[in-house]
Amino acid sequence: MVVDTLRQILPKSGKPPARLRAILANLELSDDKLPEVQTFLGEAYAMAESAHKGQKRKSGEPYFEHCAQVGLLLSEWHMDPVTIASGFLHDVVEDTAITKEQLEETFGAEVAQLVEGVTKLSGIKFRSKAEQQAENYMKMLLSVAKDIRVILIKFADRLHNMRTIKYLPLIKQRRIAVETRDVYAPLAHRLGMAKLKWELEDLALQIIDPESYSSLVKSVRDSRSEREKYIAKFSKPIREQLEKFELDATIIGRTKHYYSIYGKLQRRKVSFDEIYDLLAVRIVTDRVDECYAALGIVHQLYTPVQERFKDFIATPKMNGYQSLHTTVVGPGGKVVEVQLRTREMDQTAEIGVAAHWRYKEHASRDMTSMDRQVRWLRELVEMAQNENSTPEEFLDLLQIDLFKDEIFLFTPKGDVVQLPIGASPVDMAFEIHTEVGKSCVGARVNGKIVPLNSKLVNGDTVEIITSAHQTPNHAWLKFVRTSKAKTHIRRYLRQAQLEESLRLGKELLEKTARRLKLSALVKQIRAEPAKVGFDSEEAVYTALGRGDITVRQLLKKLAPERLPDSRGSEQELEEALRRRSRRSARGVKVDGISDLLISLSKCCNPIPGDEIIGFVTRGRGITVHRISCSNLPVMGEDRDRYVEVDWDTEKSREFIVPLKITAEDRKHFLKDVTELTSKLNTNIASVDLIVEEGILTLHLSIEVDGLKKLERIKNKIRMVPGIIYMERL
Repeated sequence: MVVDTLRQILPKSGKPPARLRAILANLELSDDKLPEVQTFLGEAYAMAESAHKGQKRKSGEPYFEHCAQVGLLLSEWHMDPVTIASGFLHDVVEDTAITKEQLEETFGAEVAQLVEGVTKLSGIKFRSKAEQQAENYMKMLLSVAKDIRVILIKFADRLHNMRTIKYLPLIKQRRIAVETRDVYAPLAHRLGMAKLKWELEDLALQIIDPESYSSLVKSVRDSRSEREKYIAKFSKPIREQLEKFELDATIIGRTKHYYSIYGKLQRRKVSFDEIYDLLAVRIVTDRVDECYAALGIVHQLYTPVQERFKDFIATPKMNGYQSLHTTVVGPGGKVVEVQLRTREMDQTAEIGVAAHWRYKEHASRDMTSMDRQVRWLRELVEMAQNENSTPEEFLDLLQIDLFKDEIFLFTPKGDVVQLPIGASPVDMAFEIHTEVGKSCVGARVNGKIVPLNSKLVNGDTVEIITSAHQTPNHAWLKFVRTSKAKTHIRRYLRQAQLEESLRLGKELLEKTARRLKLSALVKQIRAEPAKVGFDSEEAVYTALGRGDITVRQLLKKLAPERLPDSRGSEQELEEALRRRSRRSARGVKVDGISDLLISLSKCCNPIPGDEIIGFVTRGRGITVHRISCSNLPVMGEDRDRYVEVDWDTEKSREFIVPLKITAEDRKHFLKDVTELTSKLNTNIASVDLIVEEGILTLHLSIEVDGLKKLERIKNKIRMVPGIIYMERL
């Protein structure tokens, strides 16, 4: 079928259609390679045209026109023939009778897998907008992890759809434009495809805010003549000096794209005439040393704005972008941005990661460089898979990495670490190594010790201080910025909670079995946990510790006939437990009732003044948590197990609150803290102090009657010299 269709398309002379000839021209093939590639692409072209025959787009043109344009765009990005063929065929599995198996038989497994990958990115229905966004991201990134070309085909598909979006209903236009602005443009930026990002943003702006777009187009058009004259005047002395020193360079003047100007107008609340940095000049050379030589010429001719210089050649961006950026004061006092880069860097800046798939005969692809560019994607996918993230959790991780700009930090040895803006020392510690992150107790930034929640800034030299006794805690989640740090902290906390449930469950089973004189059954449960419905001994303990099942229910499953007939002793034991629980949570009432099995949560230690909520725990009554407690189950299936609770306590009632204090080690530090608490008439329940590498960690448990007194004590302790960080556990 394919060969017959191809014969119908190709003229008698054997020349392919004009559009296919343009695509082949973009590949710059040698004469000996041309016939093979022409046949391969011709067959894909023919199959797509035949498969979509009779289908129309909203504009009324044949649907195949879209497929051909996708292939043309991919060729303009210099993609390989397999990717271009997949571009022609990207909709055939979804919209026609052709199957993946037919594609594989005709064009090979590579084309079939790429088309399948693109097909999986579309046509899925979702229950909510938030889930749709998260799931789309997830599928997109998972596809990238398998083959980056899937995204490049999808980019070409989206770009052509945006160019022809005017034929769709207005509501659908806006939805697609917002998705393009918020999803595809940032992802194109992350993959270094600047030219694509600019066009997608401009096309989206044209739909989202058409009035502003039209106004910008008119303003830029009206100022074009004056702008071109100024750029010529600015460039002339630079060109003369480049020729004098025999530097072969191309000078290009340009205006920032419309969406960039729009963003400046929105942020600065100014008019178009007040935007001073619209002018930009690019100088493209052959070699890196010529970039720096040309930079010297520019700075000799025009005064540079010192804080606006950036060297992305020495420290490339995460997406592989390299260039020198400087801003200078040109003739008439106008500010001009100048970019200097090599021709290869310019190519990478335009098409980003696609440059590493550029079709080259007799040459292997630059896979190492490409892998380095998309490392953040692969790591994010691995995290999502390991953590079985929900769509909402995954979206949270993705927003961290996808929409943040980078800062460059240095280790004491001079190594460069790239992190998002707002990152903390803990983020840097996890970036260096997971174990360094877990044991991070402090940091020296530019030689000065700073708290763990400090925000690092571009150029900081950061030394991470670790301690074998340090572990991650929930407070870190409030200030870390990278998905890697958040993921490993959450993983550690979940594991710690699991271990605590396991320990508690084991203790409950052994103590209860001893009281009931059924210790032999415990041995049987350990040996054969399947008899009580669990696959391991640890699973039994964990279920008991979490309150999913009681000890009596467990023993009843195994040997109901051996449980005592008289429950008097058990009733006495339960009553004692109630009395003990009432004592531990005296001062808390549920809907005005105080005669209930209530306990204060050990994970967040609530005290009067805290906002609290009760959670009905199976087998252990009501546990009272602070509303901000991260151990509270998410309100979903367990919504009915939440109950309203209130404080009902006397002033004399004291509660133990644990604090963790990190500080610089010095003489009399502990004395200063204990004397201060004594002056505030506060009893210290326990003290534990550890010192490592000049940093001390103090675990201090104090007795207070409520939140006001606690905050007063914390504020006083913060005034003690040497304090780095303090948190309530």
